[in-house]
Amino acid sequence: MPAGAFALVVLAGLIHASWNIAAKKAGGDGRFAAFTAVVLMVFWAPLGLWLGVRQVPGWGWTEWGFIAISALLHTAYYLILLRGYRQADLTVVYPLARGSGPLLSSLAAVLLLGEQLSALGAVGIAGVVVGVFLIAGGPGLWRRAHDGQQRERVRKGIAYGVASGAFIAGYTVVDGYAVKFLLMSPILVDYMGNLLRLAVLAPAVLRDLPAAARLWRAQRRYALFVGIVSPVSYVLVLYAMQVAPLSHVAPAREISMLFAALLGGQLLGEGDRLPRLLGAAFIATGVMALALG
Repeated sequence: MPAGAFALVVLAGLIHASWNIAAKKAGGDGRFAAFTAVVLMVFWAPLGLWLGVRQVPGWGWTEWGFIAISALLHTAYYLILLRGYRQADLTVVYPLARGSGPLLSSLAAVLLLGEQLSALGAVGIAGVVVGVFLIAGGPGLWRRAHDGQQRERVRKGIAYGVASGAFIAGYTVVDGYAVKFLLMSPILVDYMGNLLRLAVLAPAVLRDLPAAARLWRAQRRYALFVGIVSPVSYVLVLYAMQVAPLSHVAPAREISMLFAALLGGQLLGEGDRLPRLLGAAFIATGVMALALG
């Protein structure tokens, strides 16, 4: 992986972990997702409009089809992730989502896009998988699963984490193809997709405006942070996909687990510090192997 692409992925990982912690603290639902979509639309409008005027008129059915599919996958992912955060620990949902997503997207990249994965790259993916398992709780995950109080919470965390990962794999492959082979602007892929996501999410807000207004007042600082910051992390990843294989970029995004392990445990007060730090070391090793491979 080129050094420039690797640097983009590392920066994206820090940003991604930060906004996921904010989303967890917000405890929001589909209305929170709509709030962040509105913030993204308004804050990034100057850049989106400037690029859109130049490029969108040249789009055909293929480009718009990819935008529509991407928007639906992103929306489903975000709603499932938020529900998981409401019903389970971030240190279960987040690592399982981040770990299963790149495995599936890397496999899809090799099978569908014809990319090659070296032996060192395969070792890197294995390191990421082991690290994700340890951060999710390692052997303690199974012990908690047999604890009457924790069983249901862990089960939901696993289910929502893996489901989120499946949608991560889906939109990673779709968006990666759009920027790598259709040569679409990474910024526009995210910005125009967000407009379609907002159209899907708007009914949740319009159904009860007074309730939505109360939620906005309670969650606005988190919505502002996520809406402004989250597109930066993903656009950086899309730019990395333009110059590096998707099967390397997708697993390397798990560098965010290093930051989530340190920031999430500290800010959210979730336990299992030693497995999380050991898992972070495995992820770091795996990411380096992917970068070299």
